[in-house]
Amino acid sequence: MLVLDIGVGANCIYPMLGTKEYGWSFIGTDIDPIAVANSKKIVQENELLADKIDIRLQPNPKDVLYGAIRVEDFVDLTICNPPFHASEEEAKAGTNRKLKNLKLQKPDKAVKNFGGSNGELWCDGGEKKFIRNLIHESKKFSTSVFWFSTLVSKHSNLKSIYGALKSADAEEVKTIPMGQGNKSSRIVAWTFLKPHQQRNWRETRW
Repeated sequence: MLVLDIGVGANCIYPMLGTKEYGWSFIGTDIDPIAVANSKKIVQENELLADKIDIRLQPNPKDVLYGAIRVEDFVDLTICNPPFHASEEEAKAGTNRKLKNLKLQKPDKAVKNFGGSNGELWCDGGEKKFIRNLIHESKKFSTSVFWFSTLVSKHSNLKSIYGALKSADAEEVKTIPMGQGNKSSRIVAWTFLKPHQQRNWRETRW
């Protein structure tokens, strides 16, 4: 099983968990050179991970899959936790709301504690545009990736995402609801493989 983690971050957490718990192999990509360098260091210093995880720098911040998936790659699953917000100001406002709801003092000093560098928290157009770009690019890899997936934080974005998947002629779309405390979200997954192609993939790779 080969999984592509889009936005692997500096701690390489999902590839490490997937390798340890399931024995999967991973490609981890990120647009942040510092995050890539740190994840590479983690992998290189752990011999159990060295042959299982390949960390790659995404050279173009505007791309998601282009430059991340190589010609020789056949990926069983892509995973992604996209940036939520459309601007840095929106991201800061969202963090301050969380801090206020938790009744924390001095929110300005605690903003960074809520995780995420700029690239993780926001991008131009926010979650909706990021995922639509992912869908657009995914069609170019329709036969080299079995399942594409992404977390969708905002329910209001689903209509646009489903519309993009229909326009891209996705063969199959699945929505998996998720919930933690008062927060609800979902994973949207899609494939372009026809049933006979899916069967052949399973028989030859799994």
